[in-house]
Amino acid sequence: MVPLVTSASGDKLGKTAGNAVWLNRNKTSPFELYQYFVRQPDSNIERYLKLFTFIPLPEIESIMVNHGTDPGKRIAQKRLAAEVTKLVHGKEGLESAKRCTSALYHNSVDVLETMSDEELQELFKGASFSENLLEPGTTVLDLCRKANAVPDGPRGYQIIADGGIWINNLRVTKPEQVLVLKQHILTNGLSLLRVGKKNYHIVKWLNMVT
Repeated sequence: MVPLVTSASGDKLGKTAGNAVWLNRNKTSPFELYQYFVRQPDSNIERYLKLFTFIPLPEIESIMVNHGTDPGKRIAQKRLAAEVTKLVHGKEGLESAKRCTSALYHNSVDVLETMSDEELQELFKGASFSENLLEPGTTVLDLCRKANAVPDGPRGYQIIADGGIWINNLRVTKPEQVLVLKQHILTNGLSLLRVGKKNYHIVKWLNMVT
């Protein structure tokens, strides 16, 4: 008999409850699965390590002791997340989850350059995705308009000038600046555009010559 899995409050987990975690990558990405377990409260961790991993019990006890010395580091949660993600999605899935975590929470441009189109779209769900030809002299304003990230006319120009746009985690304030490879355009041919706090746009550049 499989035990009923519940949250810290005692509520069951599942589709009906609206908090389901899927094994299908199309429904729950490796990053989402990893973060789900990283965010678990301390009260769930030991039980989940025993339920969802093949870690020997003595090692689980050791993990919990180490976790107790500094709970803020979430040592046990990270181990749980890594074990479950690797079990469900394999080593590549776990590495993908860690890349996405670094890109989102540590603003790592180097990591962004190693990410695939699929990973970026999984990480920034809801972001628009467009493919555009890279023409000589393309500017920051051109990029924003190609991505439909800013309105036409003076308003769009002003949003950039006021510092409301980030390209690859770097704030831009010069609308007429020509795009620079490895700064505005990653070596994988992508630009991650953010408007405000959470409005993302992904642009893939075609015919790019490096």
